[in-house]
Amino acid sequence: MSTYVYGITHASHASLPKDVDGVGDPPRPVRVLREGELAAIVSDAPEELRPKRRDLLAHQRVLDAAGEAGVVLPIRFASVSPTDETVTTVLAERADHLLERLRTLEGKAEYNLKANHNEEAVLQLVVADNDEIRSLAEANRQAGGGSQEDKVRLGEMIAAALQAREAADADMLQRELSPSAEAVSAAPSSTGWLANLSFLIDRGSAARFLDAVDQLRRQHPHLELRVNGPLPPYSFVDDASEHAEGTAKAFEATAEQNKG
Repeated sequence: MSTYVYGITHASHASLPKDVDGVGDPPRPVRVLREGELAAIVSDAPEELRPKRRDLLAHQRVLDAAGEAGVVLPIRFASVSPTDETVTTVLAERADHLLERLRTLEGKAEYNLKANHNEEAVLQLVVADNDEIRSLAEANRQAGGGSQEDKVRLGEMIAAALQAREAADADMLQRELSPSAEAVSAAPSSTGWLANLSFLIDRGSAARFLDAVDQLRRQHPHLELRVNGPLPPYSFVDDASEHAEGTAKAFEATAEQNKG
């Protein structure tokens, strides 16, 4: 049976709770393959595997569980090797690259911060800070609501001011919190939040980071801030993902060589 690969970690950190199951229906038991200083988190691969929500979540749960003992480099979903031996061969061949990335991320965790505006509070703020908006709003009020043209103009001005405030607050959050982090990763602006930022934090400095977030909450009550962490540092494995991608391809290449 072929081998499904979830991620790579230090051999000394490779441990999993007994109740963690992998992909497939029924779920496949997860196990650890060790090779030198490295270990791969694997299971038997289902005969047919599609990106269904159940299996995507199972893949993530295995990585989260493995990450509780130490940093894990995730392998892309649906990476399959023909045998366990193929996996350990690839670990041996790519050991230097993989160990370097593991050392870089060791002892660190990811904290994700999502921010949105409190609509009522930020509206009051942009009106108070913008003389033109405030004057037009007052003129419309005195005119019994104002003309349709003035109403549209006021709405457009407010929308533009809110958009500018979102950008300014996103920049402010990243600027104020970056000194507490070793790295920052910003999600695309299309995520539905005015800011969706991931911070790479040394585990020993987590309290300082969380204190900085609390201070921003007090200073900027128009902001709604949500923090999730500590998490495995998945947003900071760009380089590792290149290696992981190469590792996944190496599984395939080794399989082809074995066929030959």
